[in-house]
Amino acid sequence: MIYDAPNRTITTHRLVLRLFQESDAPAVARLCNNYNLYKSTLNLPYPYSVEDALVWMAAHQEHFDAERLYEFAVTDRESGELYGAVALSNIQKYSNGEIAYWIGEEYWGKGYATEAARAVIDFAFEVKGYHKVYARYFQSNPASGKVMQKLGMMKEGILLEQVKKEGRFEDLVCYGIIK
Repeated sequence: MIYDAPNRTITTHRLVLRLFQESDAPAVARLCNNYNLYKSTLNLPYPYSVEDALVWMAAHQEHFDAERLYEFAVTDRESGELYGAVALSNIQKYSNGEIAYWIGEEYWGKGYATEAARAVIDFAFEVKGYHKVYARYFQSNPASGKVMQKLGMMKEGILLEQVKKEGRFEDLVCYGIIK
């Protein structure tokens, strides 16, 4: 993981994590307007429009500047193609934050979520000085849990019927990793 602070990018073996740009909105909308992605995410609307993407991206720069939330576009290091997103909240009071990610369905199973999340966890510990990073996933989405396990995160518990999605309650499985 190489962090370029002036450009706010993180480079890995295959990826460049960078701030979203308005020009990404059509690609974000195309990737997010997917029922299979929607059903496994907490806050993604469905259907998803270019306007949704623009509204979502509007505060990214401000959040980054205020060190509240770091939202990165997950892109191919060579072509620049957008694969998804990875975000890290910053709870300075507790020296921790939550990592969250999504990858467009056409790119599932290629290790992009794991590679991007590993880089952001390294960013949290090495650059931002976090003590802990945590994550949650719907129990109905075990692939996300596999990513967390590959990152060395430990299962901390299950919040039973924590959120309501499409008229039914979902358990949230909680993972964490300490520096």
